[in-house]
Amino acid sequence: MPQLIKKGKLTDADGMEFVALDTWHADSGNGLLLQVDDEPNSEIAKAPAIAIHFGAFNDGRGLSLAVLLRSRYGFEGDLRAVGDVHHDLVHYLVRCGFTSYELPEGRDLDVALRGASVYSRYYQPCVAQAHEDALKRVA
Repeated sequence: MPQLIKKGKLTDADGMEFVALDTWHADSGNGLLLQVDDEPNSEIAKAPAIAIHFGAFNDGRGLSLAVLLRSRYGFEGDLRAVGDVHHDLVHYLVRCGFTSYELPEGRDLDVALRGASVYSRYYQPCVAQAHEDALKRVA
């Protein structure tokens, strides 16, 4: 059973049910399950939570989709990575706007938990830190 990590902490399942884009409705109260090749639109930003399924370790389209959802469509809810999620990529998930992820069995939980807070500030702007914050000088 996958382990749910939300906002950098191991947590119990939250009971959110995720349904595919073709059966999801904004007023259903269900979360939305997106595949990496689904086309985002402004309607899906109304979902209470969105899970992006990573079908393969080497497919980065889920990261790009997360950035689009946060920056272009203004999604502010829980953004969850599911599927073939690797513990050593958690740092990138956080930078791209994910707030939770399901870590499959056999993955190193300690590495995943540490990966969520590797850096406190970034030189390059990202979804996790506003562009103006990246340009500030740290004394």
